[in-house]
Amino acid sequence: MWCVAELNDEYIERMEDVLETYERPLSSKEPVICLDEKPIQLLKNINSTSKIPKPEKIGRKDYEYKRKGTAVAFCAIEPKKGRHFVTITKRRRAIEFAAFLQEIGRRYPNAEKIHLIMDNLNTHREKSLLNHLGPKRGANLWSRFEIHYTPKHASWLNQAETQISMYSKECLGKDRIASITTLKKRSLAWTIRANLNSRKINWKFTREKARRTFKYIMP
Repeated sequence: MWCVAELNDEYIERMEDVLETYERPLSSKEPVICLDEKPIQLLKNINSTSKIPKPEKIGRKDYEYKRKGTAVAFCAIEPKKGRHFVTITKRRRAIEFAAFLQEIGRRYPNAEKIHLIMDNLNTHREKSLLNHLGPKRGANLWSRFEIHYTPKHASWLNQAETQISMYSKECLGKDRIASITTLKKRSLAWTIRANLNSRKINWKFTREKARRTFKYIMP
């Protein structure tokens, strides 16, 4: 269930922009990518009675665990093509964001413009690239993207949220993952599988539906 904030002019303008971008046809020249991050807590089982269940058996998990720090999953998806990207880092800083955009840029060497949907996190800015890649490299990389920010308090408009839900259920599940190494291996396996299966997102919320739902008229 999503909660919608106050429907002011800025909210409507950004929502219309994001939804118009989603309505673009699939294009290798101008791919549409959605990006978001997921914090993950690393936990280690203390009691050896916690076991992975065998086929047709009930698994057991002791309530005790030990905190082993945190990690972050940088997630991105090209929804209409079913192309997934997941990178695991220890922290969620500007330098990690810059590196993730570098990775996305390398995966689309022939794209004329990459449309990037993301929220308003303070690291999601050109400054992050300039600070960590240098003025020239940072500006060149940022210029490859056309940024579409979701409205404030409107993460439901970012299809990366749907991808993160898939990733959380299918890769993380209810398991306790104790190390970032294990998390990276599992995340890589999930990403490979999702890409082999071209796991797309069937987005149905259009500008027309938004106008009917929220009862506003565009000039």
